[in-house]
This record gives sequence, C-alpha cells and structure tokens, in this order.
Amino acid sequence: MFIKLVIGEFTLNVVSAYAPQAGLDEEVKRRFWEGLDEIVRSIPPTERLFIGGDFNDHIGAAVGSYGKVHGGFGLGDRNGRGTSLLDFAKAFELVIANSTFPKREEHLVTF
Repeated sequence: MFIKLVIGEFTLNVVSAYAPQAGLDEEVKRRFWEGLDEIVRSIPPTERLFIGGDFNDHIGAAVGSYGKVHGGFGLGDRNGRGTSLLDFAKAFELVIANSTFPKREEHLVTF
C-alpha cells in the first residue's frame, strides 16, 4: 500500500510494507518482493520515496559491500533475507535509515 503526498514543490511517496514471516511459502515471499519492486519502479525519479515497514530480516552489524545503503549500526549477523533487503536498497539507491544511527540496547531488537 502507498500514498502520494504533494508538499509544496515535492511529491513524496510513502510505502507501507510488511514482508512475509520466516517459514511461509517461498511463493508468498516472491510475490511480496515482486509487488514492492513494481511499486518502486512506478515512482518517477523526480519524486521522493519513503518505505516504512517490517521486512522480517537481519541486515547485521557488518557493512561489507553495502556502505551506501547500510549505515553501520546494525546488530548481529546478516541472514539471507537481510542480504535480499540490502540488495533491493542498493538497486534502487535507497538507504536503510534505521542503520544510520546508534540505538540504546533495548531498542536494537523489536517484536
């Protein structure tokens, strides 16, 4: 789901995303990523994009080759779904905003 907001001279597209949980069928996960990909590709490059959501993955603490999208403030080890999220962000020149600033220990993991 997404909404387009016109704020002065800027158009902001706000996308709400909730990725399928671990253990669900791979077809469900594939459809989620294809749908999100379709939404992001439909937004003109002149417009701004904000994706807020729960991607049910771990990007980990190590930045590795994702320096332009991973801010270095992750936690633990990256999993396969985390790599997929980082690849997606890299492909669309997005940033994982939650990884760009330090957090208190009690805010590092949410449920």
